[in-house]
Amino acid sequence: MRSRHRLLACATVALLGGAGALMTPATAQAANLLTNPGFEAGDLAGWSCAGNTGSVVSSPVHGGTRALAGAASNSDTARCAQTVSVRPSTKYTLSAWVRGSYTYLGVQGGTSTWTASASDWKQLTVSFTTESSQQSAEIYLQGWYGQGTYYADDISLDGPGGSDDTDAPSAPGNPRATGTSATSVSLAWDAASDNVGVSGYDVYRDGTLATSVTGTSATVGGLTPSTAYRFTVRAKDRAGNASPDSAAVTATTGEGGGSGARFIQAAPYLYLGWGNPPSPAEVMKATGIKWYTMAFVLAQNGCNPTWDSQRPLTGGSDEAAIKAIRAAGGDVVPSIGGWSGNKLGPNCSTTEALASAYQKVIDAYDLKAIDIDIENTDEFENAAVQDRILGALKTVKQNNPGLRTIVTFPTLNTGPNSWGNRLIERARTLGADIDNFTIMPFNFGGQADMYGNTVKATEGLKTKLASTFGWTEQQAYNHVGISGMNDSSDAGEVTTPEIWTQIRDWANSHDLGRLAFWAVNRDRPAWQFTSITARFTG
Repeated sequence: MRSRHRLLACATVALLGGAGALMTPATAQAANLLTNPGFEAGDLAGWSCAGNTGSVVSSPVHGGTRALAGAASNSDTARCAQTVSVRPSTKYTLSAWVRGSYTYLGVQGGTSTWTASASDWKQLTVSFTTESSQQSAEIYLQGWYGQGTYYADDISLDGPGGSDDTDAPSAPGNPRATGTSATSVSLAWDAASDNVGVSGYDVYRDGTLATSVTGTSATVGGLTPSTAYRFTVRAKDRAGNASPDSAAVTATTGEGGGSGARFIQAAPYLYLGWGNPPSPAEVMKATGIKWYTMAFVLAQNGCNPTWDSQRPLTGGSDEAAIKAIRAAGGDVVPSIGGWSGNKLGPNCSTTEALASAYQKVIDAYDLKAIDIDIENTDEFENAAVQDRILGALKTVKQNNPGLRTIVTFPTLNTGPNSWGNRLIERARTLGADIDNFTIMPFNFGGQADMYGNTVKATEGLKTKLASTFGWTEQQAYNHVGISGMNDSSDAGEVTTPEIWTQIRDWANSHDLGRLAFWAVNRDRPAWQFTSITARFTG
């Protein structure tokens, strides 16, 4: 018997052009003086890295979709530098977000700062004043001998440009919304012009800087569903001048999820790899359940998705069960990951490879939803893998209109732990547009109050989602899911049918989005928990 342990748009677009949007004079405003500061160009444009030790990666990232990786070795510190024009006797502030051991940020011949260890993103900041005749400054990042790869992102040099040029770029033209989801808006605009060349663009959301890019398009994530936002864009040049605001564009995010309607799902786990699995169609007939969470899609031979790392996606018992469920009027959401086994997250080396693996699962069954069960130290407690999973989910959601995405993860009895909080915060930063955050409220230890602790843990998740995404309390509840454990958990906690009914009723009264439990295989002979779950209405 396998122990589960902790596994267990509508867009309204309007150009607000005219005189009111263009009255700002073309003054020389401060701007980031660096070229390609977030590596969003997808290459090292503007940067020089010693001995080909620098590369641009898609995970981990702090902002946007790219970051710098410096491969420090026993013989090289992986120094990456950029020289910019500066003004004499002028103060500048240099900052960067970094990860890794012994990572340095500084100015050649001047001051520097460093961190001995940063397992998650940490901002380094240093200020300096140029010499009386200084015309240029070389800023740099580096690791240290034998300390391995460091990462850097969102690097900024704030201060006036060194050129005598004070002519600002023209305002970007024809700003427009090119797409929306429940929590993001994609924008594009026509390139600005400048006498010394445009170095990038700043995108503002309701007057606040949302993101900076080097190209003429951007996606702003972490937004609230069914909400109108106003965006403007400024161009900047290498001399530190910023353009007037573009004309404004407004866009309204969709409702609750990618397909418009709120996502609601009652889907207990069904595991065909263990415990004499029942006939899913017979259970549906006896209980009224319509959805199953099918466990588990794992990796085989690297980054290849299979059931339990051994059964092919199609042509076996799993596909036959899915066909039977659909023939009976139901559907499935595959659970990718879990507590144990060989998982796709750490075995697929890049975000793109992981997204491709997810896409194979989606294509095999023409899925409406996927669930990533992210647990243990190899996925949940691994910052790089967390970011890889979120980035891959963002990709497949963009490539499959209407697809719903779920992340399922462990919890404390007070709500998400530090890794859960990080997962939620990175989902917002990366614009992953997750439809449902499902917690597993069990294995608290001892004879826990399973109803009281489940409610407390769920309230903690709701509060974290509301504060991170700026959602109302009800919007946050709508994005919450509970995945419990029927009868006895690994820690000896007991959830009776009466307690599960209380949990279901509480979830219904607060309009939660999802209810599941581990597992139908353990719900014999009367299918009590499955019948209770089938009455979840959200």
